[in-house]
Amino acid sequence: MEEEPESRAVTTVNRSSRSYTLEDLGLSHSALAYDHKFMCSLPGILMLGEIVCGLLVWTLLGGTEYLQVPGLAWVMFVSVVCWIPTVCLLLLHLTTAHTKIPRVPWSTLGLCFNGSATVLYMTAAVINATSVPQAIRGRYYYISWIASTVFAFLVVLCYAANSYVSYKTWRSKTDDT
Repeated sequence: MEEEPESRAVTTVNRSSRSYTLEDLGLSHSALAYDHKFMCSLPGILMLGEIVCGLLVWTLLGGTEYLQVPGLAWVMFVSVVCWIPTVCLLLLHLTTAHTKIPRVPWSTLGLCFNGSATVLYMTAAVINATSVPQAIRGRYYYISWIASTVFAFLVVLCYAANSYVSYKTWRSKTDDT
């Protein structure tokens, strides 16, 4: 005996009207939240400065023929290599995802990353400053290279200040244990 088409439609409607929870579907909900207080804190402000100034360094260089000047490729490499993890760390802190991964020693990681980035960016800023005068002064790109030097030194200051803040945080965590 075959069902009437109307009863099949009713059965389908009844099945689709059931509400499923995430657990029923084998999924879990995320407890990630936006931490607006982090952006108002000193580490958040310094990270934002690192991201903005670092972005300016590599975009000012990237829009030029920087490979023609020895040393500027190193500046480009350092600026991109430091910028990407900084953006990732900012996102981890903004979404409070770092609290969901307790096995990672975040204060030690912050100290090591910021200290390393300070040293790398200092070498890049010095190389940038010494490479620009070697370039022909009348070149179209000269102003971009000078600006990238200024922003590279600003990034050094941001990373150095963040290293100090990270050291204070790391030190207070090790004193507690």
